[in-house]
Amino acid sequence: MGYRFGLLVFPGVQQLDLTGPYEIFAAAPGAEVHLISKSRAPLAASSGLMLQPTASFADCPKLDLLCVPGGSGVDALMEDAETLDFIRASAPELRYLTSVCTGALVLGAAGLLQGRRAATHWNARHLLASFGATPDAGRVVRDGTLITAGGVTSGIDFGLAVVAEIHGRAEAERIQLYLEYAPAPPFAAGRPEEAPPEVLAAAQAALAPGRRAREAIVARLTASTG
Repeated sequence: MGYRFGLLVFPGVQQLDLTGPYEIFAAAPGAEVHLISKSRAPLAASSGLMLQPTASFADCPKLDLLCVPGGSGVDALMEDAETLDFIRASAPELRYLTSVCTGALVLGAAGLLQGRRAATHWNARHLLASFGATPDAGRVVRDGTLITAGGVTSGIDFGLAVVAEIHGRAEAERIQLYLEYAPAPPFAAGRPEEAPPEVLAAAQAALAPGRRAREAIVARLTASTG
């Protein structure tokens, strides 16, 4: 019997949050991978890349794993009752509930991070505590059947970790080799603690408006449920 992976897609999703793990899941033995949205209408990722959902909330098959990626569209998603209800209704039937990057905030808004360790993008990690989670700076963090990944590219590591959990290390290594995933970044600037101070400051300044908007949403959500 195959393993059913579901990845949530929504307007403004960060495409690499989605396509990184998708590529790995699709290479796993017996994999059935679904892109799930409110409807099957095409939608645009944050970069403008058009994506075609393969299942709607209404006709989504029973899943083994659900992954919520991040992106600018997460802001609207945190207050989208239909999406949050779908995630809550799906969670008890899943073997694994997962997220990549700021997708963790959507799990938090759905009330599914209370008392759990979780990872997300470094610029949003401080918001996890508002949902009752323990923020973790790890690239891939597992807490029971909850698996969360840090920012964007960590979705690739996450995908390999999930495949290793399901099919064993050798299978995950086969996929890693097939994809020639051997990171050797040209610069040591991929994490806040590694980036040059001026690079970090520039990134923080660029992200500040979105960070303030997201903080306001989280404050509103937690005030209404507190």
